[in-house]
This record gives sequence, C-alpha cells and structure tokens, in this order.
Amino acid sequence: MKKFSLIVALSLVSVIVSAQEKRPDPQPPVDSFEKFKVGMAGYTFVNFDIDKTLETMAQSDVHYLCIKSFHLPLDADAARIAAFHEKLKSKNVTGYAVGPIYMKTEKEVDEAFEYAKRVGVKLIVGVPNYELLPYVNKKVQEYDMKYAIHLHGPDMALYPDADDVWKNVKDLDPRMGMCLDIGHDTRNGKDPVADLKKYHTRVFDMHLKDVTAPTKQGYSVEVGRGIIDFPSFVKMMRKVGYTGVLSLEHERNMKNPFSGIAESIGYIRGVIRTTKK
Repeated sequence: MKKFSLIVALSLVSVIVSAQEKRPDPQPPVDSFEKFKVGMAGYTFVNFDIDKTLETMAQSDVHYLCIKSFHLPLDADAARIAAFHEKLKSKNVTGYAVGPIYMKTEKEVDEAFEYAKRVGVKLIVGVPNYELLPYVNKKVQEYDMKYAIHLHGPDMALYPDADDVWKNVKDLDPRMGMCLDIGHDTRNGKDPVADLKKYHTRVFDMHLKDVTAPTKQGYSVEVGRGIIDFPSFVKMMRKVGYTGVLSLEHERNMKNPFSGIAESIGYIRGVIRTTKK
C-alpha cells in the first residue's frame, strides 16, 4: 500500500511539473505588434540620473527613450555619447530622439542640430521661437532630420496646441512637424483624437499623459484617471498609421513617480491590447 501511495504521489508530481513546463512564457509587450512603440519622455526623470531611469524603464518593459540634456548634455563629446549609448544598449533601450530643446537664438538652433547629429538620432523635439522657424526649416533640410515642435497648452504663449503648430509648419518642409502632447492639447480645450486625425502627416512624436480638465486648471494625473478617451485615441493611431513613439511624460509626484509610471504604462498597454481587433 505504501508503495502504491508513493507511485501515485510521484505521478501527481510528474503531472504538475509537466503542466508547469507547458505554461507559455509571459506575453511580450502588446506594443511590439503595433506600428508604433510605447516609450518614455526623458523629462519624466528630471529628478533622477540615467541609471535610475533605465532601471525604471526595465521594470516597465519600455525600450525607447527621448533623451533630455540633463542626462546627456548638449556639449557632450563623442566619448561621452558613446558611453551613454553603451549604457542604454546594456538595458536594451534605444535613444530615439533628443529634446525637448528650447531655442531662442540661431546659435541655439545650430547647437541643437549638431548635438542631434553627434548623438546619432534623426528626430529633434524642439521649441523654437516663432521668428526662428525659417532658420530651423533651413537646418532640417541641411541635416535631413525631422523636427517635432512640442506644444505646451495654456501654460506658454509658444505653440499652445496642435492647431497653432500646424498653422506654423504647414507651408514648411514636410520634415517640420509636431510632438503632439496629448495632455497639453486637451488642457487648451482641444480634442487630441481629432487633432491626430487632422494633422497626422506632421505628427512625428507624441507625449502620453492624462489630465483632469480641458482648461488651464486641469492638472496631470496617471493615465486612465483623467478625461482623455484613450481607446478612441489608440484606435485613431492605428487608423492614421502612426509609426512613431508614444512616450509617457509623467508629470505627477515627480520626486516619487514610480508607481504612477507603472500604472500609466500598464493602463495604456491594456487599452492597446483590448482595442486590438
């Protein structure tokens, strides 16, 4: 009887082990099946160094970073840039763009384009003064780079929403476009879903965030807690064939943003999966 019990027990263990062995690996990030990618805007980590940034990205399984100058200075030389890229590569992260970079003079425009060239990216997210747009346009043609103007909602006079950016770039080189900040566009009373549909040919980058109201009084919250219709937004991204990065720019509790980052990335990936036909 004892021998029989032992055989039965071993058989059960074998079945359990076999069942566990047949379990599939964890699903890869849902955005890996999309034309677009989920990424991170460097400003999210304004209070943290690049090591903490990469650690947080790894925990959220995010692999695309828009590089800010507090992590890689504008005057970084070739050796420092190479070491930076090597650090990103060790964590399976790609620096896909630089910025936002504010530009008030032609000299600052020159420095930004030279910086992007040394870093090895083909996209600058920038905020140039209006009068500099013809000069920026010239540099876009000279360097063969895309330039995405970051809009700032009602907090700044420069480029408050997608309508304003479009008005200022529509007659310029087609590589002159926008970084559609979904939250800021909403806070200026606009509909980011409609704006993506209207202006998608000039949308080269997007900042992901949620807000509490379509006014200046609205403030940033974790993605999914505010008023933005993300299922409709994700569906529009697919409809227009967006191929860029949707980068989380988390602006709440920025000295301790980690739970908010995880919640926001988890939410948007859930929306991406559940709206997939």
